[in-house]
Formats: sequence, structure tokens, C-alpha cells
Amino acid sequence: MTAVNLPGLGPSPARRTLLQRRIRLLVAATITYNVIEAAVAITAGTFASSAALIGFGLDSIVEVASAAAVAWQFSAADHERRERAALRVIALSFFALAAYVTFDAVRALLGSGEAQHSTPGLILAALSLVIMPFLSYAQRRAGRELGSASVVADSKQTLLCTYLSGVLLVGLAINGLFGWSWADPIAALVIAAVAVKEGREAWRGDACCAVPAAPLSAGTAAEADGCADGCCSPDRHSPA
Repeated sequence: MTAVNLPGLGPSPARRTLLQRRIRLLVAATITYNVIEAAVAITAGTFASSAALIGFGLDSIVEVASAAAVAWQFSAADHERRERAALRVIALSFFALAAYVTFDAVRALLGSGEAQHSTPGLILAALSLVIMPFLSYAQRRAGRELGSASVVADSKQTLLCTYLSGVLLVGLAINGLFGWSWADPIAALVIAAVAVKEGREAWRGDACCAVPAAPLSAGTAAEADGCADGCCSPDRHSPA
């Protein structure tokens, strides 16, 4: 029998169990991919003296920490009680990434070594640009339906990797084609700026379209969701 969610009531117990299992699988997939991504990016970035590639690899480590925080949260039966702590870990991970990448990018702009062409970096960025949107979408949809701010925040971290993949790809391509080494640290600074923005949102606990666990009036539900950014979509109530 298929579990069906009624608007305003949140997921049924059977549906919640399914969503929690799905989130655990998505988190495991995210951690596995990002461990590989971090190893390749940091190694390639070190050989090429690329601040952007190293920053991208560090972002992968941050994503592992973020996903691990969600995994820790959902290892408990009452995962809602661990929500705030998981969000704090995710936010601090973003800030740490931004601080290091900014330092390294400024150092590169001041002339501390020029970034070299990196074929492995280009391949990695292109691959992540394809894979990460699917992981982010699946995790965000499950997180919204379950009403978990930390899962939605972690999906933003995964989506950030998509944006950063694009920025990294452009920066590496410009440097490789035209020899403009300044494009690499500029790309790294873009990565840092986006990380700060996402860190602030995670720290504030912006849940974005979390489904209430109990019936609420329309006004109260809207207030609880805080969905002022247009991210709410009808599919959050429909079973996958």
C-alpha cells in the first residue's frame, strides 16, 4: 500500500521512515563521492599551485563534514532534537572553508606563485558539474518533505559544489587557454563568497519549505516555513 501525504499534515509514519532511509543513502553517496573529489582536487591543485582547485578540494571536505553531521543527526530515532547542532556544524564548516580559501587566493594574487594548467582539475570540475545537481535535488526534496532544515542546508552545500564546479571550470579553462593566472584566485574568491552566504543561512537555520509535522493554519504554516524566497514547490507534498 502506498503512503500518501495530505496537504498540511506532513508525511505519514511509513513515509517518514522511507524518507529517513533515503536521506541516509544520499548522505552515504555524497560522502563517498566527496572523499574521492577532495583527494583528486587537493592533489591536482598542489601540483598546479592552484588556489581554486585546492579550495574546491577543501569544499569537498566541508561537504563530507556537513553530510556526516546529517548522518549523525539521523542515527538517532528522534532526529529533530539534533537539528540545531547539525546546522551549527554545517555553518562552521562553510566559514572555515571561506577563511582558508580567501587567505590562499589573496596570497596568490599578491604574487606567491602562479597557477599552472591542470587537466585532472578540468575533468573533475566537469564531472562534478554533472553529478552534484542530481544529488542535491534528491536530498533537498526529501529534506523539505520531512521538514528537516539540516537536510535542506546540506543539500545547499551539495548544490554549492555544482556552482563551484562551474566557477572552477571557467577559471581553469581561462588560465589554460590564455595563461591568465589571476583567473584562478579570482575563482577561488567567488567560492569563498558563496560559502560565507550559505554559512550564514545555515547558522540562522533557514529551513526553507520544511513541512510541518502537525496540522497548522495557513498563516502559521507560512510563518513556520519562512518561505519568502520562492523555493516552495507543490512537489513537497507528493510522494516520490
